[in-house]
This record gives sequence, C-alpha cells and structure tokens, in this order.
Amino acid sequence: MGPMPDPQVFVEMFANLPDPRVHRTRVHSLESILFLCLCAVVCGANDPVSIERFGKARKEFLARFVDVSVGIPSHDTIGRVLAKLDPDALEAMFARWMAAVAKATDQEVVAIDGKTLRRAIDKARGGTFVHMVSAWSTANGVVLGQVAADEHSNEITAIPRLLSLLHVKNCLVTIDAIGCQTGIVDAIVEAGGDYLISVKDNQRKLNDAIVDAFDAALARGKWPKGTHVESEESSHGRTEVRRCWVLDVAKLDTPFAEASRWKNLAKIIYVQRECTFGDKTSSGMRLFITSRGTLTAAQALAAVRSHWQVENKVHWTLDVAFREDESRLRAENAAENLAVIRHVALNLLRSVKGSKVGIKNRRLEAGWSEDFLMKVLASHGN
Repeated sequence: MGPMPDPQVFVEMFANLPDPRVHRTRVHSLESILFLCLCAVVCGANDPVSIERFGKARKEFLARFVDVSVGIPSHDTIGRVLAKLDPDALEAMFARWMAAVAKATDQEVVAIDGKTLRRAIDKARGGTFVHMVSAWSTANGVVLGQVAADEHSNEITAIPRLLSLLHVKNCLVTIDAIGCQTGIVDAIVEAGGDYLISVKDNQRKLNDAIVDAFDAALARGKWPKGTHVESEESSHGRTEVRRCWVLDVAKLDTPFAEASRWKNLAKIIYVQRECTFGDKTSSGMRLFITSRGTLTAAQALAAVRSHWQVENKVHWTLDVAFREDESRLRAENAAENLAVIRHVALNLLRSVKGSKVGIKNRRLEAGWSEDFLMKVLASHGN
C-alpha cells in the first residue's frame, strides 16, 4: 500500500475532475460537493437528500477539508452535479487511486462481474437499467475499478473499457461466460495478464470442442499429477464435493481446432460440483479456458471459487449495507456516479483496521464518531 496521509487526498483528486457546470453557476466547488458525497455515503447516506442533511449536521468537520463558507449545497444541487459529471472521468480517477494504494501482486486473481442497479432506470437512454461492471481484487479484498453499461448484454463492450483502466500485468483475470469473446481475451493478453473465462453455449463450437476433449480424456481415466483435484466441505447439514480436471491443449491426442481463435490458449478446464442436503443431491458442471500454462487443477479450482467473492463481498454488500438496489436516481449520469462513490466508500470501510463489525455497522459508527470517520477516510495506505 502506498502512503495516504489524510482525507485531503480525495479533495485534491476531486478538484482535478472536469467541472460540468458553467462558471457562473458554481456557488459550491466541485471538490466540496464530491467530498461531501463521499463522507456522507461512508456515514450511511444513500441519496442526495440524506447527503445534504449529513452536510448540515457535520459542517464543522467538512470545513476542515473544503470550503463550506457559502453553506452546504442543496440536494437539488448535489443531484444536478452527479447527473452532469462525466462518469468516465470519475471512473478513471477511481482506478488511478486504487492502482496507487492497492498494488496488484503477481499471480493475483482479478474477478470481473456485473451488477444491475434494479431501480435506476435511465429514461434518456430508452428506459434501460444502469448496469455496473466491477473488477475485484481477491488478494487486497477491494474493488479495483468499475464502468457502466446500459444493460447486461453490453458487458461485452464495458469489459474492455474497464480493462483499459486497470493494471492486470501478471494477474489472472476471471470472467463469466458473457466475457468469452476473442476481443476481451486479446485485451487481457495485450495488457500482460492471463485469463480464466467460463465457456457456455454462447460459444457453441468452443464449448463442444472442450466437451469432446474431456469425454475422451475421462474415458482413459489417467490423470498426471496436478491435473485433477477433488475437495469436500460439510456445513450445516450440507455436503459439497468439487472436482476439477485440467487438460493441456498442446498435449491433446487430436489437435484442438479452436486453439487458433483464442489468443495464448494454454489449457481447458472442467469443474464439477455436487451438493447433498439431506436426501437430495444436485450437481452441475462448468467449462473454462485459460492462457496460464502453469495453472494446476488445484489453482484453477481456487480461482473459480474466488471469482464469486465479487458477488458475495461486493454486490451483496452494496445491496444489504448500502441499499443500492433501492436507489431511484435516474437523471443522466447520477446513478452511475453515485455507484462509483459507493465503491470508494466500500473500499475504505472494508480496509479500516481494527474494526470487527460488518460494513453496515461501520457506516453507523462513522456517522456517530468523527474519530472513526477520520480513520475510515485514511484507511488506505496505512
């Protein structure tokens, strides 16, 4: 982690963003509005009205870092600024900050996944939901960056934009089947990273080729060391067995016809999951491709499991602790920009040292205690 002496770093970053307002309408500075938003969201505010009320209650605290001599901006002003602010600039600022304070480590798993803001409908874009695509660092336990797509299907175009903001050299980037596109694979490889991507029927030829290869290999039944692993876990009456097999594309008995289409394709992976609860057993299987030639079955299984941290530790937390799915912000870029601020707040709250309570209660504590709020705002880099 790099040095971050005090919350003033956020003020300076916000001040460098392009202000979307004409100069004569700027009663409050951009950095004062955005710093207010960040502090308020950390402390439990979820919308412009509660952000304004937080500002009025904590005006003296805010005055230590930004100019509030003209008062606290109204919720209408806060909403207009969030609506007009360029989300690309805010997302790029977030990614630069995370690159400075949460250095990616070699072999790190970076999970990319999307989440729809279910009540944030943008009527200006044809009534589509706002869909945020995030990158989660399993090593640092933080969001590294995020971008918005108009809808779930547009993750295909959003993922390359997100990758352009990240530093993924030597990292293993995991993505669901929607990201199984040659352009996305190319972008990861060109950035110096490796990919581990789920394969489904959206890539029928690739899917069928992997199934055929594993059918033949499983029929033989000989698996060299490192190419097969099995794990079992039992909890609360539920037993889950996971099995993983890995095949080296270059060592298959018959040439893998799809290899030329997927840049640096090194291995194909088959994961089987079997869950027993009482007298009922369910099972499922998933297929993957990867460019990491050294990946063992155990490492592949661990990476597949860690991918779902972004679902449990980001999406679920944003819904439960930040009530994100209840947000009704709909004007222009407001929903997207407030989602970025929530990600900053989540990273800060998750990184604070010494707190043993969950994110929801950390937000409450920050609202009650200025000392704890300061600790949260300075949590990265300590």
